Amino acid sequence: MLILGSMPGVKSLEMQQYYAHPQNRFWKIMGLICECENLHNLEYSEKLQTLLNNNIALWDVIKSCERVGSLDSNIEKEIPNKIPALLKKYKNIEVICLNGNKSYSAFKKHFPLLLEKYKCLKMPSTSPANAKFRLENLYEEWKHIYEF
Repeated sequence: MLILGSMPGVKSLEMQQYYAHPQNRFWKIMGLICECENLHNLEYSEKLQTLLNNNIALWDVIKSCERVGSLDSNIEKEIPNKIPALLKKYKNIEVICLNGNKSYSAFKKHFPLLLEKYKCLKMPSTSPANAKFRLENLYEEWKHIYEF
């Protein structure tokens, strides 16, 4: 499984870690899914290893862009990552989870054929900006990713 975010926010870029903002619920959700409820408190390398142990890869749809702040709605002049090359190299990836609306819309824009070739799941964003979803609601949506 490949989980794709849109583009790391300011805190993530600063720390060179995916989902580094303390209010982002990604690591808590992954901890519940991977049955490692303390995942969000582990060292970053341990977080990544836990994902790998659960057959989950992590990347972003967007390689670079112009953006003030961290909001996806501020992204301009996006350049996509080379996702087709990644999928060609790692042929065992069958499911692609798109973390949030921007991730999905950028993926759809740049890689429309991959939407047909892979099982692609548009997931609610784990970002703190997605205040519509509480942690429990996010988990209810995300917990089904292994069903595919």
